[in-house]
Amino acid sequence: MEKKRIVIALGHDALGTTLPEQQKALVKTAKAVAEFIKQDYQVVITHSNGPQVSMIHTAMAEFCRLYPEYTATPMSVCSAMSQGYIGYDLQNAIRAELISHGIYKTVATVLTQVTVDPYDEAFYKPTKVIGRIMTEEEAKEEEKKGNHVVEVEGGYRRIVATPKPMDIVEIDAIKTLCDAGEIVVACGGGGIPVLPQDHHLRGASAVIEKDTIAGRLADMLDADMLVILTGVEKVCTGYGTEAQKPLDYLSVKQAVSLMEAGEFEEGTMLPKIQAAVDYIGDSAIRKVLITKLSDKGNTLGGEMGTMIGK
Repeated sequence: MEKKRIVIALGHDALGTTLPEQQKALVKTAKAVAEFIKQDYQVVITHSNGPQVSMIHTAMAEFCRLYPEYTATPMSVCSAMSQGYIGYDLQNAIRAELISHGIYKTVATVLTQVTVDPYDEAFYKPTKVIGRIMTEEEAKEEEKKGNHVVEVEGGYRRIVATPKPMDIVEIDAIKTLCDAGEIVVACGGGGIPVLPQDHHLRGASAVIEKDTIAGRLADMLDADMLVILTGVEKVCTGYGTEAQKPLDYLSVKQAVSLMEAGEFEEGTMLPKIQAAVDYIGDSAIRKVLITKLSDKGNTLGGEMGTMIGK
């Protein structure tokens, strides 16, 4: 009997913000991931990278400001850097946790590129704030380069697009590792957004929503389940109000109705629900579990978290 394949999407709580926070947080994260592996699931992991890629972008921009002879680092390269160092810590933490339980498996990070449409509407209306606070003069220089900025408290910051993912370039490599029974970390931070140009891939000045790519990855791997680990135990209606109600189960139809009613907040729960709906589609088998990160064993039967299905 083939093992069931699940894609686990790790949020901010699983990684922390700074490097010391990340290394501390990953001890708990590795325990949570190991619980799924111990339950004999074939696991693929993806993760967020918001604070990490912003830190890298800020550091590289400051370096270029101090040393003008060096070329500014493109956003796509910053994304690649974040994939590398998060994957490095993540794969080592999971490996160590598994070995402590007598499980010997390779954990491999795949530097993953994701193609986007150059005509995606998001490029005309960028919304994702990144990098350090700039002066008005610095902001004007960024605009001269063709970049977008937005006024914030204390100055200006750069904003980039969040286009929809089209295809995962390294999907065959990811599938091969999965079929070999390895544990794979892929599409970190939404993947490195790239634009196809003839035989070449050019980095895009953008970021991809990590929940969106988690659903796309799960779909392309034909995973049995998508598990989105976040900061709340269950999806709720009326979140943050006296009428807040946790949900044990949602059908796709109910999820769509609640989205249309504006029940979920943009940038937090909404992209998770949308990813769940897109991934499940017309399937009567696929499921999505949205729950809080736990090192005590996440159950897949709905006892913990919110299960979404047909």
